[in-house]
Amino acid sequence: MSGQVVGYVRVSAADQSPGRQIEVLGQCHKVFTDKISGKSRAKRQALIELLDYIRDGDTVRVASMDRLGRDTRDLYNLVAEMTDKGTAVEFVSENITVDRDGASPLDSLMLGILAAFAEFERKRIRERQAESIALAKAKGKYVQQPKLGSKELEQAQAMIDMGIPKTQVAATLEVSRQTLYNALQRVADD
Repeated sequence: MSGQVVGYVRVSAADQSPGRQIEVLGQCHKVFTDKISGKSRAKRQALIELLDYIRDGDTVRVASMDRLGRDTRDLYNLVAEMTDKGTAVEFVSENITVDRDGASPLDSLMLGILAAFAEFERKRIRERQAESIALAKAKGKYVQQPKLGSKELEQAQAMIDMGIPKTQVAATLEVSRQTLYNALQRVADD
């Protein structure tokens, strides 16, 4: 191996710890970590930096496939983008490595099967979650938690009082404008 071993870690929320994944990766020259849902590739800054950083001969090591791609197509596209640069991609948990020559026939089969199963399971989890929420709403027991707590609302109001546009305030707090407007309206209604 002539290049570097570069790790990629993704946890779905800022309060989750990437420690387990980092431990699974083992020794790496550099590790890129995203703390965001895998839904939006554009918002995964560490992934963007990783794709810019890697070069021919490097190996990208990922704890498991579901940490890299959000669905089968996304996973294949990312693997292809990396291998086109001459980088190998290693999925530690699945014990699969893909390089510019592709994967072994067995690894290719396993990559496809495991990626499809991971996508299927994510969709089933979302279905079960939606069913549970619908049931709780029907029973009048579902109350969605506000995305902005009292501390964030105080900060938002202070920024607005300083003349900062609400669009910029929402971006600073990493919420949509509508979420900010709804939170401000709830405070005004209380």
